[in-house]
Amino acid sequence: MTRTRLLCGGKKKMDLSVSAKLRKVKKHEYPWPEDPDLNVKGGILTHLSPFKPLKTKPKPVTLDFEKPLMDLQKKIIDVRKMANETGLDFSHQIASLENKYQQALKELYLHLTPIQRVNIARHPNRPTFLDHVFNITEKFVELHGDRAGYDDPAIVTGLGTIDGRSYMFIGHQKGRNTKENIERNFGMPTPHGYRKALRMMYYADHHGFPIVTFIDTPGAYADLKSEELGQGEAIAHNLRTMFGLKVPIISIVIGEGGSGGALAIGCANKLLMLENAVFYVASPEACAAILWKSAKAAPKAAEKLKITANELCRLQIADGVIPEPLGGAHADSSWTSQQIKKAIVESMDELVQMDIEELLRHRTQKFRKIGGFQEGLPVDPKKKVNMKKKEEPLQSKASTLELESEVEKLKEQILKSKDLSIETPNVDEMIEKLKQELDHEFSEAAEALGLKNQLLKLREELSKARNAQGKMHPVQLDKVENFKDEFSQRLSAAPNYKSLSYKLDMLKELSKAKKISESKSRSTMLKQEVNKKFKEILNHPDIKKKVEMLKSEIKNSGASTPNEFDHVLKNKIMEVKKEIEVEFATVLKSLDLDLKIAEPNAVVSVDGSLPLNLKSMIGELNEEIQGKIQNTVNTSELRDKIDMLKLELAKAGKNTDAELQNRIQVLTNDIKKSLTETLSTSELVEKHGMLRSEIEKVLKSNGSSSKSPDTGSKVDEINIGAGRSYA
Repeated sequence: MTRTRLLCGGKKKMDLSVSAKLRKVKKHEYPWPEDPDLNVKGGILTHLSPFKPLKTKPKPVTLDFEKPLMDLQKKIIDVRKMANETGLDFSHQIASLENKYQQALKELYLHLTPIQRVNIARHPNRPTFLDHVFNITEKFVELHGDRAGYDDPAIVTGLGTIDGRSYMFIGHQKGRNTKENIERNFGMPTPHGYRKALRMMYYADHHGFPIVTFIDTPGAYADLKSEELGQGEAIAHNLRTMFGLKVPIISIVIGEGGSGGALAIGCANKLLMLENAVFYVASPEACAAILWKSAKAAPKAAEKLKITANELCRLQIADGVIPEPLGGAHADSSWTSQQIKKAIVESMDELVQMDIEELLRHRTQKFRKIGGFQEGLPVDPKKKVNMKKKEEPLQSKASTLELESEVEKLKEQILKSKDLSIETPNVDEMIEKLKQELDHEFSEAAEALGLKNQLLKLREELSKARNAQGKMHPVQLDKVENFKDEFSQRLSAAPNYKSLSYKLDMLKELSKAKKISESKSRSTMLKQEVNKKFKEILNHPDIKKKVEMLKSEIKNSGASTPNEFDHVLKNKIMEVKKEIEVEFATVLKSLDLDLKIAEPNAVVSVDGSLPLNLKSMIGELNEEIQGKIQNTVNTSELRDKIDMLKLELAKAGKNTDAELQNRIQVLTNDIKKSLTETLSTSELVEKHGMLRSEIEKVLKSNGSSSKSPDTGSKVDEINIGAGRSYA
C-alpha cells in the first residue's frame, strides 16, 4: 500500500492511498518428499518436474500370447485360496505350479516373434521416459518451451546427473493412462516439441553437456496444423544439427521408434535398444496395408521389416541391446532402469575419450556405413536380383570303378553300424555325388539322342510354373510324361546307357542300405526306450514292493516249479502281472505303440489265461461296470460324500481320535453301499452269470475243471471295476 498527499490549488491537502491485493497461488506440490531416503544426498528428485507417481496402481494388461500363463496363475491363486479355506498344506503343489509358471514364462519370452515384441513395446504399463530418468538420476530439472510457441508435452527435456556427471536428457513422453495419453498426445510431437529439443541441443553443446535421448513414439504428429507449422522442416533441422554437435550423443529406444519422428532425436554416436523395443520406418500395420492390402498381415510385415533389437544389431543399425526382465520392462521397471543406467555410463566412458574431430567422424561414419556401402572402402560385388545365374561347367565324370569301390565300403559300414548318426554325413555326401553323376549321364544321353534342347526348354517351363504357382498345370504334366516315355524308349540306344544304368543301380542299393540302417537305428532306439520305460515301471515304489513281497512268498512256499504253487499264490502272481501289463500298456500307448500278448486260440494254460474272445467280453463288461460306477460317482450326493471323506482323511493324518475314525468308517460304508447297489442291477448280474458259465465251459473242455479255485479267480477278474477307489 502506498500513501501520498496531493495539493489542490495550493490550499487543500488530499490524502490518497493505492492498494493492491495479491491473489493466492496454490503452492507447487513436489511429487516426492524432501528426504525420503537418508542414504541419498539431497533426497530424491525434489525438483521442478510436475511428473508425479500415479495415485492408483495401473491395472494389469494381458497380451494375447500371454493367456496360457494367466491360466497357470489362476491355478496358483485357486490352490492358495483352497489352502487358506481348508487349512491344509498345499505348499508342494503351489511350489510345483510356480516352477511350471516360471519355466513357461522363460520359454515364451526366449522365443518371441517380431509382432509379439511390437505388442510388448506398446504395452500400456511399459515404463516411460520420465520413469527411467527419475530412476537413474540423482537430480533432474525439467526445462520447458521452444521460445517460439507453446511447450509440447510429448517431448520432455531437462538436465540431470548420473554418478556426478551432468547430462542433457531429451525424450518422447507417453502417458501412463488415458488422461495422460491425451495430455501427451500419445507421445507424438508437434514441430514445437522438436524445436524445444533443438534448443536444448544447442544449450548442451554450448555448455558441454553430453546428450542422452530416449525414443518412444509411433511417429511425429501428422495433422494439418503440424504440417502448416513446418513439421518436416523441424525434423530436418534436427537431423542436420545433431551431426554437427560437438558433445557425445547416446540414443536409447525404450519402446517403439517410428519413422522420422524417432530419428529427429536419434542421430547419435551410439544407438542402444531395450530387448523388446522396435525401430521402424513404417509400422507393421501400415506396411501390411500397403503391401498386402490388409492390416491383418501385420505379423508377416513385422518379420520382413527386421525391426527388432537383435535384427537391427545384426544389420549394424543399432549398437547394443539392453536386457529386460522376463515379462517385459513393465515386470520390473526399476531393474530395467538400472540396466539403462549401466549402458549409458559404459557408452559415455568410451565416447568422452574421443576428441571433437574423432567424435564427429564417428557419428558420421555410423550412418554412412548403413546399407553395406561406405565411401572410400572397396565393396564386394553383389549379384543383381533379376540376373540369370551363370550355369556352372559340368564336372568331369568320376571313374565308375572308384564310385563302385566307395559305394561298397559305405554299404558295409552302414549295414554293420548300429548307430547311423556317425556315418550319415558320408552317406548323404555319396548319394548327392551319385545324383550329380546321374544328372551328368542323363544330360549326355539326351544330347546324344538329340533331346537336349527339348529337355532344357521343359526344365525352364517347369521352373517358371513352380515359382509362379507352386503347382504344375495338367498340360505341363502331360508334356513331362510324354518326354519321359520318349526318353525311356530311346535311352537304350544312348552310347552311355550301360554306365548310366550301373550308376542308377548303385544309387538304389545305397539308398536301400541307408533305409535299412535307419530302420534298424529307429528300432534299436525304440527298444532302448521301451526297456527304459519297463525298468521305470518295475522300479516304481508300489510295484517294486509288491514284487519283493511276492518273491518272498514264493521263496517261503518251498515250491520248485510254478505248477506247485497254491491257488492263492497263483492269484497274487496274476494280479501283479496284470498290474504291470496295464502300466506297460499305458506307457506303450504314450509311445504310439499297442501291447499285444500272443496266446493260442481257445487254449487255457496252467496260469489261467483265456481265449481272446472271452477276454474281449470281460473287457467290455468291465467297461460297462466302470461306466456305471463313474455315473454313480458323478451324482451330487455321492460326490459330496467323497469330498467329505477326503477332508476327514486329511484331518485324520496320524490322529487316532475314535470319533473321527468312526465318521470315516461310516462315510466309507455309505460309499461302498451306493456302489454295490449300482452293480446289483439285474442286467449286470445276468451278463456276469453268462460270462461265468462260458469261462467254466472253456475250462472244462481243456481239462481244467478240477481247478475250480482258478475258475473262480478267473471269473472274478470281471469285477475289477468294483474295486476302484474314488476317494
